[in-house]
Amino acid sequence: MAESRENPFLDDPDELMNAESDDLIDITDDEASNEQRPSGAAEMAALTEERDELKDRLLRALADAENMRKRSDRDRREAEQYGGSKLARDMLPVYDNLRRALDAANDEHRSTAGPILEGIELTMRELLNVFSKHGITPVSPEVGDKFDPQMHQAMFEAPLPGTRAGEIIQVMVEGFLLHDRLLRPAQVGVSSTPAS
Repeated sequence: MAESRENPFLDDPDELMNAESDDLIDITDDEASNEQRPSGAAEMAALTEERDELKDRLLRALADAENMRKRSDRDRREAEQYGGSKLARDMLPVYDNLRRALDAANDEHRSTAGPILEGIELTMRELLNVFSKHGITPVSPEVGDKFDPQMHQAMFEAPLPGTRAGEIIQVMVEGFLLHDRLLRPAQVGVSSTPAS
């Protein structure tokens, strides 16, 4: 009996030639594909450019997200602070009417309608406490103060001896601020006395 050989190619030389030719074709294909691929430096430059572009897009997206967060925080704070401005503005005539009632009361009224006036005073005090709690503060100019168009509304101008032009000569209605925003300007009369 014949021993089997360890290398089968030795039995058939044609098989050996075919195997070597297949290996040669594989090597040739690898070299051709290497020539079609960009060189290592060009590939690295393309990858670096793509990385930089993606990094830039990521940084822009993060900045947009941060700006959106800040904007929503600011909007939320403003809604908390100024959300009730319409209601506050609607409450100002109530304040004005309570003030007029108290200003109109004289000693005779106080003796005959004392409990009613006391109720009005308590209501006025409570309204001012609520205003204060919600950041509403009165703008109360005095006669003789300089007219400020940012805080006052001139209802009329009149020459008044002993005053300078631009001085407040009468306060008709108090103004109000809601935190740092003007809710209503104080309505005043202003002197138009020419400079002497």
